Amino acid sequence: MNLNDVHRGVRKNKSPKRLGRGIGSGQGKTAGRGHKGQKSRAGTSYSPVFQGGTASTVIKVPKRGFFNKWAIRVAAVNVAALEEHFASGDEVTPEALTAKNLTRGRFDQLKLLGDGKLTKKLKVSAHRFSESAKEKIEKAGGEVVILPGPAPVVKNVKRAKSKGSAGTEK
Repeated sequence: MNLNDVHRGVRKNKSPKRLGRGIGSGQGKTAGRGHKGQKSRAGTSYSPVFQGGTASTVIKVPKRGFFNKWAIRVAAVNVAALEEHFASGDEVTPEALTAKNLTRGRFDQLKLLGDGKLTKKLKVSAHRFSESAKEKIEKAGGEVVILPGPAPVVKNVKRAKSKGSAGTEK
């Protein structure tokens, strides 16, 4: 094989297929769309799971469980990981844990779990702590800081009307 053979026969700007230009072109009359039917018409579109009007396989497959898209995503980190990745006197925050790859992806709250031993004095900031994790951090001489969670959204509460609003007097 020679280098000049690599692109032989390859056309950069391929001209589009010319449909409906007579029977001699090979794409005349129905222009490759066949006779009648939904796909022969202009502007046709249908679902990729459509199976001719019968119940599709997607519908037939049984559904199990429930995924709550509004649920709070909690990232969990064990005390043993803090012992391994942080020096004595360090401040442990969600940002510091993400920087050291101890938490991955997006999460709403951080929870410290008590698996493992802790001998270093650390100032740990998180949204939640297990009882054993709290006990181990304080026993090692560290400090526990509970971060505030997101403010709850108050629904269906009407605001008080301001006095002197237009249209109240006759």
